Amino acid sequence: MTTVAAYAAPAAKAPLERTTIERRAVREFDVLIDIKFAGICHSDIHQAREGWGEAIFPMVPGHEIAGVVSEVGPGVTRFAVGDRVGVGCMVDSCRECDNCKAGLEQYCTGGATMTYNGVGRDGEPTYGGYSEKVVVDENYVVRIPDGLKLDEAAPLLCAGITLYSPLRHWNAGPGKKVAILGMGGLGHMGVKIAHALGAEVTVLSQSLRKQEDGLKLGADHYYATSDPKTFEELRGSFDLIVSTVSAPLDFGQFLSLLKSDGALVNVGAPEEPVSLNLFSLIGGRKTLAGSSIGGIRETQEMLDFCAEHGFGAEIELIRADEINEAYERVLASDVRYRFVIDTATI
Repeated sequence: MTTVAAYAAPAAKAPLERTTIERRAVREFDVLIDIKFAGICHSDIHQAREGWGEAIFPMVPGHEIAGVVSEVGPGVTRFAVGDRVGVGCMVDSCRECDNCKAGLEQYCTGGATMTYNGVGRDGEPTYGGYSEKVVVDENYVVRIPDGLKLDEAAPLLCAGITLYSPLRHWNAGPGKKVAILGMGGLGHMGVKIAHALGAEVTVLSQSLRKQEDGLKLGADHYYATSDPKTFEELRGSFDLIVSTVSAPLDFGQFLSLLKSDGALVNVGAPEEPVSLNLFSLIGGRKTLAGSSIGGIRETQEMLDFCAEHGFGAEIELIRADEINEAYERVLASDVRYRFVIDTATI
């Protein structure tokens, strides 16, 4: 066991504070990672404040981890000391179900082991990336290409793959009209990735406040959803809408923007239930869907894709003692576009 410094929420809704946690000794197939940077995801806030249900405390959030391998177990073949690596939202799965065998570990039918606020198959609670080090099985670690800066790569481990996976699954590309709903930590990555895939990209945001950013990042069009004319003008326009919004929406309104056979895919997860008039799906054979992160293989593919196209996340680097302030700023949509913790300050 190794004792490391970390920032943890001692209880639901309590401010995060500096503490120490125990990391397990390196097992045969484990890698020990010196964490260099950890992104702050909106889901960290949902979980630290028990917005998605009962949680495990003390909680060390963080599932956007970028660092360097400092030790490997004797059976490790994929990584060596000094490698630049990342860890995303999960650190294990059953490895035996059909989804795991298909490289869809995120949909493990036995339940994937989450990077934090989870319980490992050894019965021990998992602690995330707001810490100095982490020990992870090599099968749930990805390589960060040299073309990506570590700090800009960290948010790709959640925000990047959360958008890449549905954009690829629903075939965003040349000839497709794609809308990204919400221009935040997730949405800005959706714009970059959809543009790099060759789709015609529209941002749907509450206001035009971030229009200049959206166009600079690759959007072809930018509309304010607070303007009723947007829904008249864009009716029946899109093959695919990816919603990154974590607040309840008027789904009928947004489904009206789809072409026949179009899909509205949710990656944002509101804490409250939503209602839906099914006629908004039936008319036009439309799909309302959800998508989580990607599997390990797809996450590596996403990192390689981002490196090939020369982009990471747009980030604001912060010190660890600024985490609580950063949480409030995320809730106020006052970040462009992802906070990343410099873990050297822990």
